[in-house]
Order: sequence, then C-alpha cells, then structure tokens
Amino acid sequence: MGNDFDIQEYLANGAENIIKNAISATLKNPKETLFLAKFMKNSRKASKIRKQYAKKDINIPAFLIASITSRCNLHCAGCYSRANDNCSDDAAYNQLSDEDWEDIFKQSRDLGINFIVLAGGEPLIRKDVILKACDYPEILFPVFTNGTMLDEYYDLIDVNRNIIPIVSIEGDETLTDSRRGNGVYNQLIESMNHMKDNNLIFGASITITNENISYALCDEFITNLYGLGCKVLFFIEYVPVDVNVKNLALSDEQRDYLLDEIIDLRKRYSEMLFMSFPGDEKESGGCLAAGRGFFHINSHGGAEPCPASPYSDINVKETSVLEALESDLFTTLRSSELLMSHQEGGCVLFEHEKEVQKLLRND
Repeated sequence: MGNDFDIQEYLANGAENIIKNAISATLKNPKETLFLAKFMKNSRKASKIRKQYAKKDINIPAFLIASITSRCNLHCAGCYSRANDNCSDDAAYNQLSDEDWEDIFKQSRDLGINFIVLAGGEPLIRKDVILKACDYPEILFPVFTNGTMLDEYYDLIDVNRNIIPIVSIEGDETLTDSRRGNGVYNQLIESMNHMKDNNLIFGASITITNENISYALCDEFITNLYGLGCKVLFFIEYVPVDVNVKNLALSDEQRDYLLDEIIDLRKRYSEMLFMSFPGDEKESGGCLAAGRGFFHINSHGGAEPCPASPYSDINVKETSVLEALESDLFTTLRSSELLMSHQEGGCVLFEHEKEVQKLLRND
C-alpha cells in the first residue's frame, strides 16, 4: 500500500462498492442505495471545496471528531475519555448546546468537512444533537456508541441514512463483557440483528490490545460481523492512558501484523470498509491529528489535536471552525516534525505529551 494510501479515496471507493451491492437489492433496500448515491455526489463536492482552500495554503481535513457529551452510562475499563476527565457520571456542565453543534455542522459542511464522528461519553445521550445532525445529509455522521441505547433510534436511523451507528465491541462475549459489563455483548448482537433485518447501515469498532488482537483478526470474528450485516469495521489501537496498563498497547511487531492483516481483509471483503487508527496514519505518512487529516472538538467547544491529546488554545464558542483549524497549536504541530515521529503505544501525541504541553505554553 505504501505511503501514498489515501483514506478519503479508500472511503469513496468503498462506498461505491456498497452502492453496487445495494443496487442489486434495490427493491429490498432502496433507501440505502439512494442515500449512498447522493452522498457520493456530495463527497466529490466537499473534496473540491477542500482543494480550493488548499490553493490558499489552508488545510481543511475531511474528518472532524465531535465529542458531544461528557456523560456515559457505562464504565469501560481503560476508557481514555474518563482518564482524561472528559467523561463522568456527574451532570453535564458548560456543554455546547444543540444550536452550537448545529452551527459547527453548518460551518463544517461549508468548509468541505463531510465526515463528522459523533463521540462522547455516550453520544446517544444527546438526542437533541443527533436530531440536528439529521438536517445535514451532505455529512456522514458515524456515531461511536456502546450500543445500549439504540432501541430509541431505529426509526430515526431508518429515515436519516447519514446517521451510521458504529457499535463498540471487544471480540467475543467474554472479551466484550469483561471490559464493558455483563450482558453488553448479547445486547449488541441483538441490536445488530435488528439493524440487519431492517436494512439499516451500521458498523463496529474494536479497540485492539495485545490481549485481543488475535481474536479480532480471526476469521470467526470477521465473518460473524459480516454475517450480521456490518458494513464498516474500525480497528482502534489501544492508547495507554494509564501507565499501569501500558502493557496492553501493541508492540511494533503486532502493529505491523495488524496492518498486514487489514490489507488482506480489504481484498477479501470488498463489501466492507476497514479503517485503522492510527495504523492508517502510518500508511499516510504520519499522524493525521491537529487538522492534518482530522481534529477534535470536545463537549465544551475546545478544539483539540485529537481525543487522546486533550489540549486546546482556542474554543469554537468564541471563534469559527476555520480559525480553530488555523490556531497556533494546530499550525505549530502541523509544521513541526512531531506528527511524523515514531510512536509506541498507538498514539504519537500521547507518547509526546510533554512536547505538546510545551508547545501550548509557547516555551
């Protein structure tokens, strides 16, 4: 694949493959076919907008990660969001309103950002924000959810095909429930079966550690997800937010193995999309954070390089999304060699946390 791997191109080609398969079942699933065809047209338009900004030496990424709430109904072991104090059981405070997020969605669309990942906490807690996202069919909204609240959203997802649930799973029942709680795995499988039976597009996300990597890449796991109707699978390398569990991070050898296996999966399962973070960054020539390929807005409006690097020098409540992308921290990170550094533990900015803090202080 090499360093010329283009995530945007891969997503576009993958969507075309999904469209081709959907066309063969148009009478069964016309909504999916129509939405994907329209989205492909909008995706090309967004790409042109980004290229126009590039001519002005302004880099606009295709992806935004939006943490729309700090609340969550689960206590998953090793959660980076709780470790960074971005998630708690307390009542949410100083959160962006649904109108604030709607403005961010509008600005993002006009800038050519056409993939906005909705995260949290548990994003399905913020139904008000999900409803605002429905009004922007030009943008694809993968919703990274623990899957325990999906029952409330099936009808909405059926009508608004730009809302794509990405359910978090750790592998089999033992692996999933040991991290997420008893009964969660069976609830996820039940939800996947319901979405398959009702022709709803959905994906899955698995956090890869040295404990579950073998199972996550085995034929049993992949074919099971495929059979359940999963269209997208995200492999998220574990970021050791706690030094006591740093041993769970992948070794260099395991990371290379993961990338090789994903290349093979992309060939074998043409009807699915396989995304790897930060693995795809390695193939793309470095970390994609700080607006190089994506950026993060937290639930309070702070624009951060990525969720695993919760540092910000600007807030979108006080400025525009474009100005946030051109903030001192982002531009300094993009112009430095830091994003191209070798990383251990799955995240270059987490690994070089002190350097990021130093940049933030302008030392």
